[in-house]
Amino acid sequence: MAMSTMIHNHLPAIPHTGVNRNKLVARAHQEAPVVDHPINGTKASKRAARLAESLSNLLHLHVEPPQRREVMKHYSSWDSFGDDEKHSTPTMSPKQMISDKWREIHGCTDWDSLLDPLHPCLRREILKYGEFAQATYDAFDFDPFSEYCGSCRFNSNKIFEKLGLDGKHGYKVCKYIYAMSHIDMPQWLNRTVHLGDTWSRDSNWMGFVAISDEEETRRIGRRDIVVAWRGTVAPSEWYEDFQRKLEPIGPGDDAKVEHGFHSIYTSKSEHTRYSKSSASEQVMKEVTRLVKLYKEKGEEVSLTITGHSLGGALALLNAYEAATTIPGLPISVISFGAPRVGNIAFRDQLHQMGVKTLRVVVKQDLVPKMPGVVFNEGLQKFDEITGTLDWVYTHVGAELRLDVRSSPYLKHGFNLLGFHSQETYLHLVDGFVCQSSSFREDARRDVALVNKACDMLVDELRIPHCWYQMENKGLVRNAHGRWVKPKREAEDVPVPVGSQPNFHALDKIVESRRLQPVYV
Repeated sequence: MAMSTMIHNHLPAIPHTGVNRNKLVARAHQEAPVVDHPINGTKASKRAARLAESLSNLLHLHVEPPQRREVMKHYSSWDSFGDDEKHSTPTMSPKQMISDKWREIHGCTDWDSLLDPLHPCLRREILKYGEFAQATYDAFDFDPFSEYCGSCRFNSNKIFEKLGLDGKHGYKVCKYIYAMSHIDMPQWLNRTVHLGDTWSRDSNWMGFVAISDEEETRRIGRRDIVVAWRGTVAPSEWYEDFQRKLEPIGPGDDAKVEHGFHSIYTSKSEHTRYSKSSASEQVMKEVTRLVKLYKEKGEEVSLTITGHSLGGALALLNAYEAATTIPGLPISVISFGAPRVGNIAFRDQLHQMGVKTLRVVVKQDLVPKMPGVVFNEGLQKFDEITGTLDWVYTHVGAELRLDVRSSPYLKHGFNLLGFHSQETYLHLVDGFVCQSSSFREDARRDVALVNKACDMLVDELRIPHCWYQMENKGLVRNAHGRWVKPKREAEDVPVPVGSQPNFHALDKIVESRRLQPVYV
């Protein structure tokens, strides 16, 4: 789900029509139907509205129509800026040297006093890692008609360049991670497409390992290894399984984790091309190599693991294993919209091993409320009566809580997809100051990005919804004038784990194979 620029220092881009805005908006209020709160339509729409309201009440969500006066008040000075000025401002706050305080920003004090109000340096670091998580969606081949659906569209040397991240954050991708497709994961986070033969019948691209370059290393005060995990393609069945079984993370271990997440992380098969080793083995082999390499050079090394939704769950499992395997390594997890992963013992062991976790959560998002929507860490208040319940799910670490209602740019109606979108999360992080403050006026991130894969922006912005897609939906005109699916460059054809690219052989594969997609 979710996918990956035009903002003034203070305001998002709205086309200038030459028409008086106040008159235009007033006329729109009189003539336009109310679309955000469908209670005035047919009987079906009324029933849908009642269902949405009941569901939101059950899950303690707040649904309300946008306050249009407040929206337009935020745009009051818009017409004083020209289009060139609107579209030529940076989309990120300036980089600052944080080498003298990197441990605090990395979570050594559990981000105490840095979250409310949100420290500007921490905000920028959260956005950096959040963009790595978003990159795992933007580079993923979602197209069910693609021969390589389920793989990464670019090779590791080009991914940041193709996504506009080359040189922006100062990291280089050094390893891709693949995971098994056909495993028993939670139904509310799973959608598998069976369309015959695939580029790989059993594996999907799940993320990457990256390392900070020399300049970024000097800025942040250490050599930073990043692992970014991809979330689900389409969490279309969130309500069907609110709770799954917990299983021990190791033999005889009191720490238990959700079965489906653990299966994705650890499953492998000798009969596959891309998952002969598990995602766990792939990522730990590379992380261990990088830690050894840079520690032998006398450098300080940190590990930061990030992910959105399912990716946030895999990030916690990765952190647990890394802390077990490499004692003393500073490890932080920065997750976005992540579900609960394990029980109280799992949380406590992570804490004892020194893993620092910052969960970024949108109040209206359903996924962080699951699994364990009823039986969760809230039951700890009854421990004196019941004892510690090892079958109860619990969240881990510190929480940065965001609210859709804080942004004047977002619709406030019931929108499951929009609430959970990673771009919505990044927009809200960029505008967050503190719980008692309004959306910051000098937010830099391009507001248009919010609508990449959903319809969350107020209509006044005139940003099309779900606008992010391949040009001409991936079709190109060949030499004969026919529209066809392009062949991938040999270097962008997925290479089995542990293999070195043989571009001549890959060219033959591209020519000879007809492949079909599978999703995790």
